[in-house]
Formats: sequence, structure tokens, C-alpha cells
Amino acid sequence: DHLVCFLPGTLALGAHNGLPADHMDLAKELMQTCYQMYVQMETGLSPEIVHFIMHQDSTRDIDVKPADRHNLLRPETVESLFYLYRFTKDPKYQDWGWEILQNFNKYTKVSSGGYTSINNVRDPDYPSPRDKMESFFLGETLKYLYLLFSEDLDLISLDKYVFNTEAHPLPIWPSTE
Repeated sequence: DHLVCFLPGTLALGAHNGLPADHMDLAKELMQTCYQMYVQMETGLSPEIVHFIMHQDSTRDIDVKPADRHNLLRPETVESLFYLYRFTKDPKYQDWGWEILQNFNKYTKVSSGGYTSINNVRDPDYPSPRDKMESFFLGETLKYLYLLFSEDLDLISLDKYVFNTEAHPLPIWPSTE
């Protein structure tokens, strides 16, 4: 599920705050998987759900059932890209975010303003717009993209703030011990 793509960011945040280094290794591997959910689709946008193909003779890594081919403009992957970039400074995470943003602009941007969810990430000729933009696209997806591309790496410092599940930064209060 695309929703699980929050996990690379959570693992990276844990590694940054003292959990074992292999948490960061796992975060990077899972980030690659979430990114592949985008780049292996014809529109470059992730479907809601993918299924891993485990057959030895398969030429594809993932399959998408017709009912799961929609993209709701979700934030989880770009959230994790933001965390991975902040902690590693590896520009590939910005590059991946830029690709995703370009595909949002190409396939989901509405000429009269805003963006729309689409029904079919496998059809670049007609991705079947839904005429619906969830509020989390503005409140989370675009916020994380903005932070990912910011040149100010202390803008909302991850040592001073934590983001809740709705991408609201909350201050980290000093320990009273």
C-alpha cells in the first residue's frame, strides 16, 4: 500500500535519534521500493496498492490490479523523501521528489486551478481524472515537497520539531529531567 511509504521516513527519524544504524539502511531500501512504485508506472505516479511478483521468470517486479490503479495525491512517499534527504543530504531524494512533482503536474494538474486524483496510473493517454483533490495534497504532499526542495536545511529543524500524522510541526520540548 502507498500508505506504508511513511515507514522509510519513520525509520530514518529513529536512526537519527539514536536507534541502531541498520534502521537507516532499511529506510533507504524501503525508500527505493516506494520510489519504484512510481517509476514503474506509465504515468510515473504510484498506484494505491501494488503486488510483488515473486516468479523467477517474470520481467516485472510489481503488478497492479485494476481496482488499485488510482492515485489520490498521497503524501507518504514525499514525506519519506524529505526525511531521507534531511538526514543523508543525498540529492537523489530531491531528484526523485522532483520527478514525482513533474508527474503530478503532467497528469493531475487542472487547467482551471488545483489538482485532481486520477483513476489509472497505467494509462498516460487518459489517466481518467476524478475531479477531486483531497485536502492532504495541499496540507501534506505539497508541504513536504516544499521542505524537500528548500535550500534552508534548518527550516523546521527535525531536532526542534516533530511532524504529526497530518504534517503539522510540533515543538519538541526539552526534557525536564
